[in-house]
This record gives sequence, structure tokens and C-alpha cells, in this order.
Amino acid sequence: MPNTLLATPAPPTTRLSGGLVWLLALACGLVVANIYYNQPLLAAIGRSFGVSDSRASLVATATQVGYTLGMLLLVPLGDKLERKRFILWLLGGAAACLAGAALAPTFWVLAGASVLIGLCSAVPQLLLPMAAHLAPEADRGRIVGRIMSGLLLGILLSRTVSGFVAAHLGGWRTVFGGAAGLMLALGALLAWQLPRSYPSFRGSYRELMGSLLTLGRELPDLRRSALVGASVFASFSVFWTTLVFYLESPTYHYGADVAGLFGLVGAAGALAASLAGRAADERGPRFAILMGVALALAGYLVLGLGGGWLVGLVIGVLLLDVGVQAAHISNQTLVFSLRPEARSRLNTVYMTGYFTGGSLGSVVGGWAWMHYGWPGVCVAGGSFVLLALAVHLGYRRSDT
Repeated sequence: MPNTLLATPAPPTTRLSGGLVWLLALACGLVVANIYYNQPLLAAIGRSFGVSDSRASLVATATQVGYTLGMLLLVPLGDKLERKRFILWLLGGAAACLAGAALAPTFWVLAGASVLIGLCSAVPQLLLPMAAHLAPEADRGRIVGRIMSGLLLGILLSRTVSGFVAAHLGGWRTVFGGAAGLMLALGALLAWQLPRSYPSFRGSYRELMGSLLTLGRELPDLRRSALVGASVFASFSVFWTTLVFYLESPTYHYGADVAGLFGLVGAAGALAASLAGRAADERGPRFAILMGVALALAGYLVLGLGGGWLVGLVIGVLLLDVGVQAAHISNQTLVFSLRPEARSRLNTVYMTGYFTGGSLGSVVGGWAWMHYGWPGVCVAGGSFVLLALAVHLGYRRSDT
């Protein structure tokens, strides 16, 4: 293994105060929202450009592909570059790309801007390793869970906000324009409050990227977490990519604003983040992962059997979101504990797998909806959860 990979991490020079934790949670939530604003808007975007539901869903896929590329190509630099300056540059890029999406003259320009929005919105995956570095070891799961609560609220409430704005305050273009302004405001706040962070990696970018393969090869826990995370997030994306189409179908006759309101139901998943982090500290992350996967599976059972009734849909969303987020937080707590000197790169490997699964889930969800309707969506999403369960249990057997 190269010496640069074994370098001792610099000790924290900034105390992780309660105020700083909440600032990091806010920043993660506002930035990650950029990836999910489009989901309740897909039907409206399709009508605006005269494209089918299946093609409109490519906007969600393009954003997730861009986010995956950002995690793969940019997040490893968090172990090499001064993080604060790097984060501020990415926020500026996100603001510019969101403005481009708001002004997009064609569907394919919007799709291209969506890739770049995802690319520049990898900021939370730089902030989380920073927080893990600053946090005391005994409280790492709890602090990561608290910051992830902000991130998850951003994911879920972004749908509520975008659905409401699109329906009542000017349409889908207003959503992207407002998000661009938020990124500029957040950049100013972080420039004032975010501490500087100087990683210890001294190798080249080529060596940095090569070390990702080394980490994946040498750490079976990292491989397992990436596979379980990818499968669970694929199931999550299957549901959220297709929900707006289901709600606008003859079963419900609802619009984008109601689809966005389901984000409020799913916001309970953010509460599960802190609980999952605490459980990972006390019972171990593998136990918390198993509980999360089991809840997600129960959610799809409810959605498949009772999704035609509003109460069944709400209960299914609640179980799915709590389960997915609990599994995700527990996975990240495990991953951050593996190699302290390489947390940004560990996060890169895990989150690249995670969002690769999300991109796959968006594609599969759109295809399942077009060909098999809601039953096909539930079978596809439930199959991804079963895959996560098989990987997790199979790993535990091979480790005993």
C-alpha cells in the first residue's frame, strides 16, 4: 500500500460545537435538496417539453448520475485539498448550473444541466467526513446521525417545497431559480463560519484515485456496505421516481403539490437517522443495518398490498423511508470507522455504490411503471430490498 494511504490524519484543530453541527446539518440539507427538487416536477417537465413520462424521468436519473460522478471524481479530493475552499467553489458551480436549468430552452439542455447540478452537489459528502474527523470517537455515530438528519430532511422536504412552488408560485423553472439563490446564500454563510480543514494526503490525483481500488480490495466491510447501500437506495429511487406518476393516475388524480407533501410523511426517516446513529454506537452498526432493511421490506409489502388506499400509501412511505435511512446511517458509521486517514475516500467508495444503485433504481422504476404499473413498481423495489438483505446476511455468515 502506498505511504500516502497510510499517512496519519492531522488531529482536529476545531472543536465540533453544537452550533457547528447544526450548521453542517443545514448545509447538507440545502445542498442535497438540489438532487431531489425535480422528482415531483417530472410530469410538469414532461408536459412543458412534450415528452413522455419515461423520458421525463431521465431528468431524475441524470441528476443522480451527476451526483455519482461528483462523488467518484471530486469527493476523494477532500483527502487532498483544503476542504473549505473546495466546498465554496462547488457551491458556486451548483448555483450556476441551477440557474442554467431554470432557463433551459429544451429538454436535453435541462438534462445536461441536471448532470452538472448533481456533480456540483457532492458537498455533503465532503462535510460528513469532516464532521467524522472532528467528532469524538464515542459520539461519532450520534453526530453523524444528527448531520444526516439535516441531509435527509433536505431530501424529503425538497419534494414538498418544489411541489408547492411549482403548483402555486410560478412553475418548475421557479424551483430551480430559487435553488440557485439558496446556494449563493449558503456559500456566504459557510465562508463566514466553516473552519478550514487541511487533510494529510500528499500524493498525486492519480495516486489518490488508485487508492480507492486499494481500499475496496482490502476492506470487506467497505464492499459489503457499498453493495447493501446500493440495493437499498435503488429501492428508494424506484418509489420516489414513480410516485408522482402514480398520484396523477386515475387511482388518485392528485398533482405535483400532493406528491411533494409525501415528503412530509417521509421526513420521519430523518428522525430515524439520529436513532440509528445512537443504535450503531450502542448495539453495533450491523444490527442497525439489519433492522433498517427489514423495515424497508415491510414498507414495500404495505405499498404492494395497500398502496391503492391513501392510508396504505402513507404507512408504506413511512416504513420505507425510516428503513432506508436507518440502514444508510448505520452503513456510514461503519465505513467511517475503518480508516481514519482516508474517510473522504471511504465515503467515495460507499457513496458511489450508493448512488449508482439510486440511478439504477430510477431507470428500473420508470421502466416498471411504463410496462407494469404500480404492481411492477412494488415488485421492482421489493426485489432490491431482498437483494440488500441477502448481501447483508450472506456477509454475516461468511464472517463467522
